[in-house]
Amino acid sequence: MKILVVDDDRTTRKLLSLYLKGNGFEVVTAENGLDAIEKLGGETVNLVVTDLNMPYMDGIEFVRTMKTNPDTGHIPALMITTEDDDEERQRAAAAGADGYLIKPVTSDVVALKVRQLLAEIFRKGRNDNA
Repeated sequence: MKILVVDDDRTTRKLLSLYLKGNGFEVVTAENGLDAIEKLGGETVNLVVTDLNMPYMDGIEFVRTMKTNPDTGHIPALMITTEDDDEERQRAAAAGADGYLIKPVTSDVVALKVRQLLAEIFRKGRNDNA
């Protein structure tokens, strides 16, 4: 299983990558939404973990763009952000985010949520890249 981690903070990218690799996932990283769109064009990804607040293309716009593309719209997206706000949660859900976690997060919480999202997608039969 390959996961794309999108965050403008290098330390956060590294930490989330370590969490996911430690739980058996392969990881690709991107610095922002634009970088992530490019990576999705060249990589087979099973799930995306993205920050909300990023330069150039924030997480909301990135998820919206990804979800409206027929080639990537089936990929589940987990938003991990410092924004503990119902309005931001609603914006993320409206854009197509499949999950929303508040930073700081632990390895166990991230791994559990990723597994839940992947299990849900497989139950629905929507992940063609497995």
